Amino acid sequence: MILTDDNFVTIVEAVKQGRSIYENIRKAIHFLLSTNIGEIVTIFLGLLLGINTPLLAIQLLWINLVTDSLPAIALGLEPEDKDIMNKKPKDSKKGVFADGLWSKILVEGLMIGTLTLFIFSMANRLYGIEVARTMTFVGLGLIEMVHSFNIRSEESIFKIGLFKNKYLWGAFLLGFIMQVGVVFIPSVAKIFSLVSLNATQWLYVALISIAPIIIIELQKKLNEIIFGKTVYEFKEVRN
Repeated sequence: MILTDDNFVTIVEAVKQGRSIYENIRKAIHFLLSTNIGEIVTIFLGLLLGINTPLLAIQLLWINLVTDSLPAIALGLEPEDKDIMNKKPKDSKKGVFADGLWSKILVEGLMIGTLTLFIFSMANRLYGIEVARTMTFVGLGLIEMVHSFNIRSEESIFKIGLFKNKYLWGAFLLGFIMQVGVVFIPSVAKIFSLVSLNATQWLYVALISIAPIIIIELQKKLNEIIFGKTVYEFKEVRN
């Protein structure tokens, strides 16, 4: 650590910034890996179940470029937690995936894949393969973008402030416009082998897309009831 002035309060601020950067890196990794595992689960389980491919290669590429990258960048700009200096220092021997991060990634990836396959199987049965792939394409993109809000904190997103990260909201709105716009612009939709959806089909996609918020909020509440919350006090040492 290099101090640029003789004020030792700078050390506290430097530690605070370092902790915030580290946590944001973990959040970006958490989001990217969980969403990519969700995509793998969607394709792999679809093949195992013997159903038609839920998504075409070009559709999956678009989702990776748009709905994965924008929220990941925004999570890297998440403001620091208000109690970040009250937490116990990280063990230098622990890796970035310590404290159960791998298990969270796997479980959330399975959740994303399951919700996406549910959209596809339901739509394929009711409307046919072209509509099913379109609903799956839109649904997976929206599910991933909605899930990015869950990654912000171990606490409820409503408790930490739903609108605190303006960059994440910007990424969500931009991603939403791009994801939905692909379906509404005929020339672009043709490139991605997408078809128009009616109001009922859009409603199905919207309702299932918000499921990650409900599921993870319930899981956070359950963890709070069972395990409680540990807060480590940061005390200033005075001579």
